[in-house]
Amino acid sequence: MSDYDRIAEAISFIVSRVDSQPTLQEIAGHLHLSPFHFQRLFSRWAGVTPKRFLQVLTLERAKQLLRESKPLLEVSDALGLSSGSRLYDHFVHLEAVTPGEYKTGGAGLTIEYAVHDTPFGKAFIATTPRGICSFAFLEGTEIDERLAVLHKKWPNALMHENRQRTLAVIKNMFGEERNLDRPVSLHVSGTNFQISVWKALLQIPPAAVVSYSQVATAIGHPDSARAVGLAVGANPVAFLIPCHRVIQQSGKLGGYHWGEIRKQAIHAWESARYEGPQP
Repeated sequence: MSDYDRIAEAISFIVSRVDSQPTLQEIAGHLHLSPFHFQRLFSRWAGVTPKRFLQVLTLERAKQLLRESKPLLEVSDALGLSSGSRLYDHFVHLEAVTPGEYKTGGAGLTIEYAVHDTPFGKAFIATTPRGICSFAFLEGTEIDERLAVLHKKWPNALMHENRQRTLAVIKNMFGEERNLDRPVSLHVSGTNFQISVWKALLQIPPAAVVSYSQVATAIGHPDSARAVGLAVGANPVAFLIPCHRVIQQSGKLGGYHWGEIRKQAIHAWESARYEGPQP
């Protein structure tokens, strides 16, 4: 069992008992670990203690984050961003597939892919010379499924595995420091509406959240929260296009394509990195 599997099991246990605030001993006992060993494992993975994670998990905290969140258009104006071309933390650049590229089905294009370990389990990543075109967390042996999706989008592209090249991207995504001189580029295919939603998501600050209706307002379609939800669910590049930062207006996390437990884990991990360690 990987560290993430143990952490996911612990998070599941905490989530099911969040109202009663389980003790360190209770959580560790559920995993058949000593409290010392479990606390060390959890803190090494998340950067925060289980106690701090319990605080991150509460519905009241999520509601508070929503109350404090600024409209995305205000965030964009404050940072001098234009049409999402320079995005929130200045390390991600999104480029949409051109109509010509879409029409040729990727003819002459080389796509490199691999499966890597991440803090949230194994993940499939694929890149073109212009950026990441796919990133998805894996629950099992789903690589064939991910390759089939790629072949459907890029039927005429040449695809081959290249762990060395994709590993550098993984390190940039999850490492302690990102090289801001070389932004991570995304090369994605979607409708105009989907692209506008994904660009809006890239303006959400790390460790912050917004509601679906806030995203709808930001892209100029205030009555399209449901359509925004569908576009969020169609996100082709998990984590970097941060659909995990969109939650329900009630403060509940809501669904997540790769599982609500993983969404909880990402929130805790980001809170630890961007809000700083707390007791």
